[in-house]
Amino acid sequence: MKRIFNSFTHHPHSINESYFEHMSQAFYYGFKMIISGVAALIHAVFPFIFEATASNSAREIIRDIDERAESDINKDQFHDLINSK
Repeated sequence: MKRIFNSFTHHPHSINESYFEHMSQAFYYGFKMIISGVAALIHAVFPFIFEATASNSAREIIRDIDERAESDINKDQFHDLINSK
């Protein structure tokens, strides 16, 4: 049973998130990508609509993930500092 539980929590814990924190972020990014994809499909047919929606959304997601990764690195450094004493 513990092995099954670990398979759900290993990755989220490796990036300093709980299962539910990770799930909410993944859902947020997934839905944002779906909406951006629909905007890109509309843009493909009507190039004057949603001219930058998909690319702006992609940049926003990348920026957010990069900021979260930097925050995780800072958390790790903080925990290392605390635990070394």
